[in-house]
Amino acid sequence: MKPGETQKITHCCFDLDGTLVDSSKTIYNSTGYALSKLGIDFNVSEDLFALKIGQHFVDIFNAFNIDVPNFDKFITIYKINYFEQMEHSTVYYGVEETLAGLKNKNIKVSLLTTKIQDQADRIIDHFNLRKYFDLVMGRRDGIEHKPSPEPLLKICNDLNVGVKNTLMVGDTELDIQCGKNAGSYTCGVLYGYRTEELLEIEKPDFIAKGIKDILEKVWD
Repeated sequence: MKPGETQKITHCCFDLDGTLVDSSKTIYNSTGYALSKLGIDFNVSEDLFALKIGQHFVDIFNAFNIDVPNFDKFITIYKINYFEQMEHSTVYYGVEETLAGLKNKNIKVSLLTTKIQDQADRIIDHFNLRKYFDLVMGRRDGIEHKPSPEPLLKICNDLNVGVKNTLMVGDTELDIQCGKNAGSYTCGVLYGYRTEELLEIEKPDFIAKGIKDILEKVWD
């Protein structure tokens, strides 16, 4: 499916982890470190943990039956250690080329992540990606997170673009559900933290093997 055949796409919104940046080891290491500092056992394998990346930590811990009484302290320790683990994170191949290509086509580009705002900003600046984005939106107080449509609708409102002219791109069920709930087009990417089978359950408008497919398949 080519969204441009029915509605012109004027805005492309990207997830962060597993879509623009491969950060699974950074997230896994920082989670284990923070839990250990709180005296909490963390016996989840890296591969199994990766299948939950993108979800809120509360939901991840519930899924693995990990009890974290002092969640705020966990987050504080996690955030500090995260940036000490950044050597394990890399921008996926083709990301900058794709983002630059979208800007050249006068497509608005935004970021929507469940990471809190200041962390999202630091990561984008760390990888020198800020110049490609019209808006970076992390988790903010008073605004629901994916799969709620609320953050994507706010982005569209702030950028003055129609949600029906928006493509939500991500590697998890949360991204596809968020886009569908908001009424945008959706694209699942296969190189992130979910299998093709899991993504197909969500019935995205199309699936991309690599991020550059977005330019080649949607706007060719």
